[in-house]
Amino acid sequence: MAPNDSAETTGSATSTTAARRKAARYVVPVAVAGVAAATIGLVPALADSGDPELPKISAQKLIEKIAASDTQQLSGTVRVSTDLGIPSLGGLAESFAQSAGGEQGGSSAAPKDRLTELASGTHTLRVAADGPDKQRVSILDSAAEYSVIRNGDQLWAYDSKSDEAYHATTDKAPDAGKHEGRTAPEGVPTTPKALAEQALKAAGPTTSVTVDGTAQVAGRDAYKLVIKPKQGGSTIGAITVAVDAKNGVPLKFTLSPSSGGKAVIDAGFTSVDFARPAASSFTFTPSKGTKVTEADEAKAEKNVEKGPEGLTGLDKIAGGGGGAKVIGEGWGAIYAIEAPAGEGLPSSEKNGDVPPAAQQFLDSFGDKVTGKFGSGTVFKTRLVNALMTDDGKVYVGAVTKDALVKAADSAAN
Repeated sequence: MAPNDSAETTGSATSTTAARRKAARYVVPVAVAGVAAATIGLVPALADSGDPELPKISAQKLIEKIAASDTQQLSGTVRVSTDLGIPSLGGLAESFAQSAGGEQGGSSAAPKDRLTELASGTHTLRVAADGPDKQRVSILDSAAEYSVIRNGDQLWAYDSKSDEAYHATTDKAPDAGKHEGRTAPEGVPTTPKALAEQALKAAGPTTSVTVDGTAQVAGRDAYKLVIKPKQGGSTIGAITVAVDAKNGVPLKFTLSPSSGGKAVIDAGFTSVDFARPAASSFTFTPSKGTKVTEADEAKAEKNVEKGPEGLTGLDKIAGGGGGAKVIGEGWGAIYAIEAPAGEGLPSSEKNGDVPPAAQQFLDSFGDKVTGKFGSGTVFKTRLVNALMTDDGKVYVGAVTKDALVKAADSAAN
């Protein structure tokens, strides 16, 4: 019979392009924060039939097994499915691309721009790693492939569809992954191991961690580690990590919402090999005719505001304003910040240059709310929600609408 260890261990966005950018500036913090927060975990329910019989193991011992894993060579295929519930961008697609995707310049191969594709839909990735300094991740399409390759201090990214490449060295590419298990720029983990490590950082007094049976993933026996918030008000129901019973490597990661339904993020290996990958996996030489953008060139071309990098970077959203104040703790933590320039949401009533598409998006994406704080709009995804008050304050977190209103009311007292 498969083991079921219930013992707990505690551990936490017209008429003009300028108007489009202005409107997008306000919506981007919500959508991008949702995308970044979703990288708490990426990996699909790919279990083979039948649960293997394995010796019982405590949650603490399984966590220690993950931490002690020294597996640094692997290659395989990962399928990632993400459903944040963000509505169609429609006419705002260009605005989002201009406002959220320009950090690394005009190259279609810039890693941060392209890897955000993983924030929606289903994608197949081919990954490889040989220690902390040799990594590769490729997003496979029906007629194209996008790859990020790191070899020592060299970082290359190549888009076969546009025949464009992006190149940097590690001192010019602070996003280059330097941690074991990473196969992409930091902040965009693409392997179950990197995702699991982020999730386990939440372990603390507000977290329940248990072992709940076994599974078989990519033909390998695994234990199922379940991480749940103990607090109410979180949009996260549970995170399940399938851990290789032999070497402690996370093989699968699933994040389920507290509201029920399909997983917000469901990603995992469909095949995996722990032998050392061929050295050719980590080499890249652009072909004659390939457009190459160097990191310094991309930095010089940058002419947009830098968007948020995740929940841990929400204190940077305020366009040079003050830092974020954190309300609550653990899974219920809410970041309270000032909107850019201390302004509230743009609207056709207050600002005639807001394009109809932008106004329609804002109206469909948000719910009007009122409270002791006054009035505002809650923008919702299946994982991260944000309340922007009419007087220009923002409350954001992986929490419910009611929790955001309660936090705003408390701050107003």
